[in-house]
Amino acid sequence: MQSALIEQGFSLMLYGMGVVFTFLTLLIFATTGMSKAVLRWFPQAEEPVKQARKKSGNAAASPLTLKIIQAAIEQHRSR
Repeated sequence: MQSALIEQGFSLMLYGMGVVFTFLTLLIFATTGMSKAVLRWFPQAEEPVKQARKKSGNAAASPLTLKIIQAAIEQHRSR
């Protein structure tokens, strides 16, 4: 009796795994087909290439900003 239950369990497991595998395979083909169909009727427009902004010539910080940064570093190190 025990071996019959195990055999039925394995049979049910293989049947279930086969159904899931088949469903997922069909799902992959369906989504791929729908994607190709949508791209055929509604092609994606090419986006223009954005050019990088040029940095401003004044990249140096002001003396006041440098003093504030130095004071913050000293306060952090004194902890």
